[in-house]
Amino acid sequence: MSKGTAWGARLRYAFDRSMAAGPIALIGWLAIISLIVIILAGAFLAITQIAPEGGEPVSFIEGAWESLMRTMDAGAMGGDVGWGFRGVSLFVTIAGIFVFSALIGVLSAGLENKLEDLRKGRSQVLESDHTIILNWSPSIFDVISELVIANTSRRKPRIVIMASRDKVEMEDEIATKVADLKNTKIICRSGDPTDLYDLNIVNPQTSRSVIVLSPEGDDPDSQVIKSVLALVNGPDRRAKPYQIAAEIRDSSNADVARIVGGNELQLILADDLISRIVVHSSRQSGLSAVYSELLDFDGCEIYTLAQPDLTGKSFAAAVMAYETSTLIGLCDEEGKVHLNPAPSRVFKDGERAIIIAEDDDAIKSGNNEIRIEKEAILPVAARGQAPERTLILGWNRRGPIIAYELSRYVAPGSLLTIAGDTPELEAEIAALSIANGNMAIDHHIIDTSNRAELDALDIPSYDHVLVLGYSDHMAPQPADTRTLVTLLQLRKIAEKAGRHISVVSEMTDVRNRELAEVTRADDFVVSNKLVSLMLAQASENERMAAIFDELLDEDGSEIYMRPVSEYVTIGEPVTFYTLCLAALRRGEVAIGYRRQREGDADPRRLGGVVVNPSKSEKLLYSASDRVIVLARE
Repeated sequence: MSKGTAWGARLRYAFDRSMAAGPIALIGWLAIISLIVIILAGAFLAITQIAPEGGEPVSFIEGAWESLMRTMDAGAMGGDVGWGFRGVSLFVTIAGIFVFSALIGVLSAGLENKLEDLRKGRSQVLESDHTIILNWSPSIFDVISELVIANTSRRKPRIVIMASRDKVEMEDEIATKVADLKNTKIICRSGDPTDLYDLNIVNPQTSRSVIVLSPEGDDPDSQVIKSVLALVNGPDRRAKPYQIAAEIRDSSNADVARIVGGNELQLILADDLISRIVVHSSRQSGLSAVYSELLDFDGCEIYTLAQPDLTGKSFAAAVMAYETSTLIGLCDEEGKVHLNPAPSRVFKDGERAIIIAEDDDAIKSGNNEIRIEKEAILPVAARGQAPERTLILGWNRRGPIIAYELSRYVAPGSLLTIAGDTPELEAEIAALSIANGNMAIDHHIIDTSNRAELDALDIPSYDHVLVLGYSDHMAPQPADTRTLVTLLQLRKIAEKAGRHISVVSEMTDVRNRELAEVTRADDFVVSNKLVSLMLAQASENERMAAIFDELLDEDGSEIYMRPVSEYVTIGEPVTFYTLCLAALRRGEVAIGYRRQREGDADPRRLGGVVVNPSKSEKLLYSASDRVIVLARE
């Protein structure tokens, strides 16, 4: 191959690569071609001494200038005279027409491509201090709604969403299902959240926090784990740790996720979270309202923050130091969460307080008058535990977790009856894992929406009834519809028996909760809503997952609703300070009460539950009222 052929091949190769590189590279090539034409024409005029008729020969610089003018403007050669000079000008002008026509085409194509990228959601996000949501699921609307509330006090808050969906479709659906975005701006991008290049589009390096939702489809947990892996191990990742909250469905995948995410990851085990709250709520009426109050941003929240004034104080003294906030625990220097530590436990320098408050600005200790009716405090009495009969109507993948959790709490001689008609029900019941021998298990294959078959179960004889949705085998709306029918049947059975039946129901779609309220069930545990609330809270508080792990763990401090009459005499009004001291004497922390009165306003539908009340306010309690405490048993 000759040198000329080799250079030609190299030039063609370089040009082909530039064509593939995009508009900027093409503009560069066109500029090089124009420069070559101008230099050649200027050199030719200078060497040949060709000049306009009647004019002086031009230098190389003058010749190049004349060529540039004719390259940029074809009309410039209209006044040329002399056929030699006209010939050179014609060549330069034709080359200029070609170059500038190509330039216009390149710019037009580049602009169209950029507009198409914007429409498809493929352009780079330039925001900073923004919250990123990866993947798309029915939970996303609740997550956005909660973040919008949390963002009201922030300046120019942004939520950036990336999912494998069309940008316009995502924006339209959010606009339809999230009514008021307040001061929050939503930015949608289309892409694969497990792809390193696509992740860079949402600019995680400058983000405030990242929420990874469990996507719809097969094996969602692997998609979540891959997204976390791409975030924390990306080649361009920032030095500062990320704050990632990720949803995992199957707890068997939790260890792998924790290995991948390390200290940057807060893991929300969706099925475990829902199952444990279902179990706790079934055994204590109204408890789901407490969890909802602690998890949503519209009311009281849990904060983890430094409180230097507490250093050297005992935990009991620190609890009594707050009037409008509730101290529930501490986070030590190693980051470990301690809820309801021993009353004598002393705060050390550098430890952070875990506090329930309406807003972090409202958290102030000291300078408050503590009024306690000590004569009203009752001595500690032993509590007994009797066997319990629990009925589960319906079945889904959370059923085995619920059965195991129940077995950890009930007294010996307890019974769990499971009734449903899923295809694998008998095999799954045979494989159930039980914590101890305290609870026997029975089962019936029935249509749980059929009145006659429900009557045969003698439902009034059970202490607790749990209604689970058939969410593994039915779409969300049909599953909730069947749950609603079952709840209506239970209401009729209770009315006929003339007694109250404690019912906890699982709802997939939060919009069906209002319909379910006509059934007068005690609690509604809305699956997607609870997971959404937890993810939103974890994105704002890096210790939230650890706090709820302890709240829902049998070995940690849990939330109980106990009769006020066990703590104080109920004949006279008492302050909440009095209840706090009565609880501290039992090794507990009082965080609120449930007090229902005819005609009381309940705009948030919490059933009389008040979390973090003012401690100095005096109230008169009755035998049916409950104090909400953190306790270890």
